[in-house]
Amino acid sequence: MNQVSKQHTVPAKLVIASRESALAMWQAEHIRDRLRLLYPQTEVSILGMTTQGDQILDVTLSKIGGKGLFVKELETALENGSADIAVHSLKDVPMHLPEGFVLACIGEREDPLDAFVSNKFDQLTSLPSGSVVGTSSLRRESQLRARFPQLDIQPLRGNVQTRLRKLDEGQYAAIILAAAGLKRLGLGARIRAVISSEDSLPAVGQGALGIETRADRPELKDILAPLHHADTAACVLAERAMSRALAGSCQVPLGGFAEVNGDILRMRGFVASPDGSKMLRAELLGSVNAPEALGDAVADALLKQGAGEILAALND
Repeated sequence: MNQVSKQHTVPAKLVIASRESALAMWQAEHIRDRLRLLYPQTEVSILGMTTQGDQILDVTLSKIGGKGLFVKELETALENGSADIAVHSLKDVPMHLPEGFVLACIGEREDPLDAFVSNKFDQLTSLPSGSVVGTSSLRRESQLRARFPQLDIQPLRGNVQTRLRKLDEGQYAAIILAAAGLKRLGLGARIRAVISSEDSLPAVGQGALGIETRADRPELKDILAPLHHADTAACVLAERAMSRALAGSCQVPLGGFAEVNGDILRMRGFVASPDGSKMLRAELLGSVNAPEALGDAVADALLKQGAGEILAALND
């Protein structure tokens, strides 16, 4: 067996739980291949699963319980021992993990920005008034409505391929997707423009992969340590702390984005009404060594501007 630390050895087998969408499987295969290189004597396999979030495609996520619907079945597999680790897009992971589960590893971030995808237009500013734009996210919708009130923003569910098919069928003039997913699937050529973070602040954790384990299996954190990316982790921990403090979920239009510059962490956040008529923003600097304190401070700055009133109205 490969030695990881004095306390732990690498097991003979590791099973990765993953959603069965093409993007989720790419992510699981990416982690599987990294682990096989690190631990060639270990048999690493993938347990593909269909989650509730994958099955309900005719209703927006915010109305059916949020992004946690993409992880519950995977956590059940961890709980009953049929899988050892679960690979997630971090933007799909609820801010509060169930008791007994931990994020043992955060991988290096892909492009965190949103992408403009269209067959006829080069960028958002090229769209004629009344154009139908598809997005699955209240965060994107609120920012689009604030900047482009003349556009018709409509819900868009399904995996990446399904969304692209709906665009190609002419149901939308343009759609907004995460750049990371398109690039990971080899579909980067579909991106007509990457939207700057000033114009569309990313989702908390967007572009980063998280690996979840049971809290009572600390040996897995040792095994996964070579895949952990400290700068990405600092950014994501700050972003998740902000969202947690604001009770962030699919029902709340908010964005949070942190960037590392040496020892300094720059964190921006916003909270908005779904129609974009109210848009509160905050930006602060902090230490990479205290990311969650920075996230909490950004949340506090937003609350002082009146974010609590927006959040309360959404929960009514």
